[in-house]
Order: sequence, then structure tokens, then C-alpha cells
Amino acid sequence: MPMLKEFKEFLLKQNVVALAIAVVVATALSTLVKAVVDDFIMPIVVAIGPGGEWQKATWSVGSVKFGVGDFIAAAINFIIIGFVAWRISKIFIKPAAEKPTRVCPYCRMSIDAAATRCPNCTSQLSAA
Repeated sequence: MPMLKEFKEFLLKQNVVALAIAVVVATALSTLVKAVVDDFIMPIVVAIGPGGEWQKATWSVGSVKFGVGDFIAAAINFIIIGFVAWRISKIFIKPAAEKPTRVCPYCRMSIDAAATRCPNCTSQLSAA
């Protein structure tokens, strides 16, 4: 049983469970973002964009054919998905509040407001 205990400690100590949960949530979010892009944004892009089979366009150099249309479609899709993911992250992730700071009177570096000694020049500071 000590091996099972060690394994449990490893899972908790190394945050493996938190990482697994993050992967599951990220997969679900990826599916949601892809659905928003495919079902709501791409129809608008297709309506605005050029008609026809542009996504199947190729560029031939001798016997080599490059899938230019497919690459451009993938790049547009990446930009749109990245933009949607960024906007969703702005909704859920709020920036951390900045700690109050003050300027060291000796070296003029920004330091924590509650510091009693400057970490840059090691000068003893008076209480804030």
C-alpha cells in the first residue's frame, strides 16, 4: 500500500489532477469556440468573401502542387478562432490587482509599499 500512497501524493503534489481538469475544460472550450466560428462567423466570411472554390486553389511549380487556397482558409480560420478565444478569455480572466508600490528614496527603484528594506540597494527604509 505504500506505493499507492506515494502515487496519490505524486498526483496531488505535482498538480496532475488540476492539469487533467484543465485539459478537459480546454477541450470543451475548444469545441465551443470552433462551433461559434463554424456556425456563426464563417457563414458571414463566406458571404462576404469571394465565391467559388477558392479553398481548393492550387499553385503548380512543375510537378509540385501547393494548396494555396487550403492554406489561406486555414490561416483565416486560425485568426478568427484566435480572436474568438481571446474575447472569451477577456470575459472570464480578470487581470490581477497590482500590488501597491512606492519608490525607494535611495536608488529610485519601485518596491513593495510594505517593504522595510529595499531589495535593490538593500537600504533600510522607514515605515510607509
